[in-house]
Amino acid sequence: MLRFFAILLLASPALAQSVSDIARQVDRRYNHLQSMESNFTEIYRGAGGIDRTESGALYLKRPGKMRWDYREPRPKLFLSDGRTAWFYVPGEQQARKTSVKKLEDLRSPIRYLLGKTRLEKEFAALSLAPDVKPLDSGDVVLRGIPKGMEDRVDEVLLEITPGRRIRRIVIQEADGSTTEFRFSDEKENVPIADSRFRFTPPPGVEVVEAGDLAP
Repeated sequence: MLRFFAILLLASPALAQSVSDIARQVDRRYNHLQSMESNFTEIYRGAGGIDRTESGALYLKRPGKMRWDYREPRPKLFLSDGRTAWFYVPGEQQARKTSVKKLEDLRSPIRYLLGKTRLEKEFAALSLAPDVKPLDSGDVVLRGIPKGMEDRVDEVLLEITPGRRIRRIVIQEADGSTTEFRFSDEKENVPIADSRFRFTPPPGVEVVEAGDLAP
């Protein structure tokens, strides 16, 4: 019997580690980074059969800066310099703007991924999710309830690679919709100019103050 359990643990490294161990390893990986660049795919599934897939490049820089460059199926821009956030679709006559403190957007917490990662502090009831199949067989999936977003989000799934990168985030909202972010081709500590996180509306574009910048 002991030999059976030993084989089981070797075959499934996630079982050999506690959730706290995995969370701390993820924290350590991201907290030493100054910047990160990654490709992303965003998959949204909503009520009434709505299904939308978009992709592009994500840039993060300490402290609290982020830029989402959507490229497919059409260009869009969502960015924050740590104080102000913007959403703009090239060619449109309006750009939406809000204070980061008022920002109500599912992408917003990702800006704190570098330097402030504390998974066990950010998620209540953080646990393994053995019932969720990972994208890659060697990954482990955690589930938790994000603190401060309980009225909007029921659950978040985090797929973690053996190298303790966050491969995928799945956000299950209270209204039944699901937003999934997949990350690939990460580049760590790459030089990213602060100007990348600033936005100047093109001439003739109206600026609209808004609390929610979701596309």
